[in-house]
Amino acid sequence: MPELLVDFITSLEGCASAEGWPGWWGLEGPEYLTWLADQPERSYTLVMGANTYRVMYGFVEANPTGSGELDAGEADAMAELTGAPKLVFSSTLAGPLPWANSELVSGDAIEAMRALKRDGPAPMRTIGSVSLCRSLLQAGLVDRFRVVVFPVITGVTGRERIYEGYPDVALDLIDSRTFDGRTQLLEYRPRLLDGPPGT
Repeated sequence: MPELLVDFITSLEGCASAEGWPGWWGLEGPEYLTWLADQPERSYTLVMGANTYRVMYGFVEANPTGSGELDAGEADAMAELTGAPKLVFSSTLAGPLPWANSELVSGDAIEAMRALKRDGPAPMRTIGSVSLCRSLLQAGLVDRFRVVVFPVITGVTGRERIYEGYPDVALDLIDSRTFDGRTQLLEYRPRLLDGPPGT
């Protein structure tokens, strides 16, 4: 059965982005970038919702040669995303999708993911897509939950507070690592809970 990995980068308080801050909060160091380039999940199929698709493809359209708003690391990441196989779960987008290697999956996302995990050809990992990830976790479809925590608190400017609306989840730690002496990777097996322990 193909694995599904939910993969987030966040500030300390769990925001996926912050108004006015650069990508990776401007704190991507050489160890972290090397890990990104070497991680075994590079071969996984990327899973995203419509909003993430629009944002990411918007960057690609605005920076077709890697110039413009993106720095060299971001431009390389966008080029890799373009080459990767992508599944886009949406009831609002119309196919065919213009971003290369993107396949539209319409209809119920949970049922579609159940079928992909049962019969799909490749492991999958999410990119962005906060509400889609929440739904997949609530449905018990997530095999691994990974978060890379950047050492900032964006209390005023933080956006996309990832964990709002999440169910109660126990997280069994299976890996951890520190990059560049400041950025923390935490990887878990998630277990949905019916409520607080002992209730």
